Amino acid sequence: MAKKKFYVVWKGKHPGIYESWDDCKAQIAGIKGAQYKSFATFQEAKKAYNSNYLEYKGKKKGKPKLSQEELLKIGEPNYHSIAVDAASSGNPGVMEYQGVDTKTKKVLFKQGPFREGTNNIGEFLAIVHGLAFLKNQKSDRIIYSDSRIAIGWVRKKKCGTKLKPSKKNQKVFELIARAEEWLKTNRYNTPIVKWETAAWGEIPADFGRK
Repeated sequence: MAKKKFYVVWKGKHPGIYESWDDCKAQIAGIKGAQYKSFATFQEAKKAYNSNYLEYKGKKKGKPKLSQEELLKIGEPNYHSIAVDAASSGNPGVMEYQGVDTKTKKVLFKQGPFREGTNNIGEFLAIVHGLAFLKNQKSDRIIYSDSRIAIGWVRKKKCGTKLKPSKKNQKVFELIARAEEWLKTNRYNTPIVKWETAAWGEIPADFGRK
């Protein structure tokens, strides 16, 4: 039996992560300069999707490498910040999320595990939790997330998950509704910044399950 692969589409009809070649092919068919690549695990695919295609283009294995010039351009992380991340055992599967101090990795908040959720939902909830946490503390720290998808959802004030509500994930959807309501009724100045995994390694809030 062939091993399952995950397909990242950076440039296509609907960029994202797909679980079959047929689904991937449907997104890149007829697209000039389509950008896509397969990965052995969902976590590898997620990391790649939240990075730049050029970091993976033509590379078969191993971590993406940046030039010294690129590293200097990116610079160092801002440690006056918190970092958030989520983990999901399966997609969907048992999900949890947390926020930590970027420098010390001290856990500032943690939720879950929940019976059913997705990694993207967890990333979304983690960012909103972080925003509320910092606002409550009247802190001027920034938030780091390694998920472009979740950052986009937060900016739209809407969780874009395709997961269908059920008794199994009722609690998760209650949290989604609360998060969306918070975003619609609260103003904040906290910058939400993409964590540069290729330059800095895994985000400090990572659960270490790769």
